[in-house]
Amino acid sequence: MTTRSRSAHESSTRAGLAYGLAAFGFWGLVPIYFKAVSPVPALEVLAHRVVWSVVVLGVVLSLKRRWPEVAAALTDRKTLGVLALTTVLIGANWYIFIWAVNNDQVLQASLGYFINPLVNVFLGVVFLKERLSRAGIVAVAMAATGVGWLTVRGGELPWISLVLAFSFGLYGLLRKTARVKPVPGLMVETMLMLPAALIYLAATASHGGLYFGTGSLELDLLLVAAGLVTAIPLLWFTAAAQILPLSTMGFIQYLAPTLHFVLAVMVYGEPMTGERLTAFVFIWVALAIFTIDQIRRQPTGSASGVDSGEDRMNSGIRLPGNP
Repeated sequence: MTTRSRSAHESSTRAGLAYGLAAFGFWGLVPIYFKAVSPVPALEVLAHRVVWSVVVLGVVLSLKRRWPEVAAALTDRKTLGVLALTTVLIGANWYIFIWAVNNDQVLQASLGYFINPLVNVFLGVVFLKERLSRAGIVAVAMAATGVGWLTVRGGELPWISLVLAFSFGLYGLLRKTARVKPVPGLMVETMLMLPAALIYLAATASHGGLYFGTGSLELDLLLVAAGLVTAIPLLWFTAAAQILPLSTMGFIQYLAPTLHFVLAVMVYGEPMTGERLTAFVFIWVALAIFTIDQIRRQPTGSASGVDSGEDRMNSGIRLPGNP
């Protein structure tokens, strides 16, 4: 490698890291946004997220001239069928996350996104007949032990964590079978949710229960910004995935739930009981084992440029909850 090419590679890597840290950092700090709109019912926030995401993604697709990809997905019966299922899953995932933030359950959301990579492994074994390494078996068993400990000793089934982890795990599993990339795919999903969102907003407005347009201008602008909150980190993610190796993307994805954890405990004052801390320790050790094993098993030289960044989600690195 010449000096010039080495310099270009290093510059590209720094840009990829910047995009990756920005994306996962944004997703990690997104509870701040949903706390800001917490006076609004979670279902209305979800409806606004859908409506304004369609608008923002529409602009992005127009600028990049990628509407043919959306049209191809809509006219392919198999792809559209898969996206109809993923629409239900991502809609449920978004709603539960918004509800969790509004109801002071950010800590459970954090746990859900910590265990999500291990749930992906579990689903791969169950549905794709993938084989687990010994380290993978240990990691999954430790994660299950942590959840079991919290349920039995803490007296609470972490249902929010499990719903978030499994809904997004199944979402990623199904999206692997859909021949559409993340940005146009998300556009199709939000378009499928759009009629229900508009009907809900219209019905709520007819009964005088709509917050949008009846409260403060600041709150209205925050609800409109839901489209940017959805689209911006996704674009950063795909930019990073075009450059960085899978191992690097897999490592920095833990930034998002880590920031959720810090916000929950240090900012929002959610209680960290001994049982919860023990469960988190089990999960963290499991993730350390899993991540190290993944890095060691990755073929040498599987770095950037081998595949399209938007294909990374379909080859193991999925959007981390896209909360």
